[in-house]
Amino acid sequence: MINKKKIAGLSAACLLAFPLVLSGCGLFGSEKSAAIDPPPSDVEAQMLQTSENTLDSGVFAPVADDGADSGAAGSDSSAGTADSAGAAANNAVNNGAAASAKGDSDSHAPRTTVFLQNDNGLLAPVALNLPAADKGGALKQSLEALVDKGAYAANLPDGFHGVLPQGTEVKSVTVDSKHLAVAEFGGNFGTYAPEDERKLLEALTWTLTGQDGIKGVQLWVDGKKLNEMPLKGTPLDRPLTRSLGINLSSHGPALMNSSAVTVYFSASSPSGVQYYVPVTRFVTPGQDPLHAAVNELIKGPDSAAGLETVMTPDTLLDSVEKGQNGVVTVSLNDDMFDDGSQVPAELLESVVLTVAQNSEDSMVQVRMNGKQTVTGTDNVDYGKPVSAPQYVNELPL
Repeated sequence: MINKKKIAGLSAACLLAFPLVLSGCGLFGSEKSAAIDPPPSDVEAQMLQTSENTLDSGVFAPVADDGADSGAAGSDSSAGTADSAGAAANNAVNNGAAASAKGDSDSHAPRTTVFLQNDNGLLAPVALNLPAADKGGALKQSLEALVDKGAYAANLPDGFHGVLPQGTEVKSVTVDSKHLAVAEFGGNFGTYAPEDERKLLEALTWTLTGQDGIKGVQLWVDGKKLNEMPLKGTPLDRPLTRSLGINLSSHGPALMNSSAVTVYFSASSPSGVQYYVPVTRFVTPGQDPLHAAVNELIKGPDSAAGLETVMTPDTLLDSVEKGQNGVVTVSLNDDMFDDGSQVPAELLESVVLTVAQNSEDSMVQVRMNGKQTVTGTDNVDYGKPVSAPQYVNELPL
């Protein structure tokens, strides 16, 4: 059994990962990561199909109660979800919620989320403060931030670096009417290590598709469209989307016609600041994706991945239901929190991030041991609908 005081204490110790309206903290160890291998060819083909899943929208804050407690399954309401996200932001401002433990004066300035490699070889979203630019310039900057020892190396937090080879030139990034981002490179783009080919594609794809209005990515080099990657020949015959997955584990099952879900585990920087890392898992086809995703979160990360589980060994998933208002209700059971005490914020935030990633940014409310009030160690009631943050992992330099 995980020590309850240890979990709660670590949760309250570093509210730095989300310098937004409300924030949480994490638990962490850092071991060498497991090798990230490509999935079987049949699964690879499936994961290259178009996906419209995005993250990075909303904030960890309660929203209006209009029908929020409805746990009955029903049709999705994207408009209602968008309205709820707006209400969340308004409520947070009106309630005067604390912004950030960092205390940075520019904590609410626009940020750019890019996917960087940590010291364990895993990709994680990191919100950077880059110079102001128009949309085209901002997209170009986001990829320039991925260049190892590049122009924005000083803007990266400790323990992270870009996956594009040093000396890579980002010539341009344009977005067409079909929401396809075309990124053209030059310089040393083709000098990456062959084993990093897939990781490079994941970082580029997840960085660009995290921006508003981008659903797919196409790569060009020196004026020519790439039909395959230069070193290992990864096919690029269709636009890259987040269905590509991220941080695939070499220890996962190789299932024919597998479904893929992405879950968020906890990690910590060299200075001990907690943040979140997405990991794509293969699951048996035919399962409800939200139910499967939360169960994978409960299973925890691979022991050699440099990640920490956010759940206790005794956590059980009772149900995952989407109400007519579009809010997803996740019902968990864990005797450790049966006394109604505060639940570690990183546990609850990981649930919100995981559900949002696998349900087109639905808002989430959590039930613990049947209780409708679930207070995190960040003093947020996750029993009311919350949404994923606009900026994930806003880490100090």
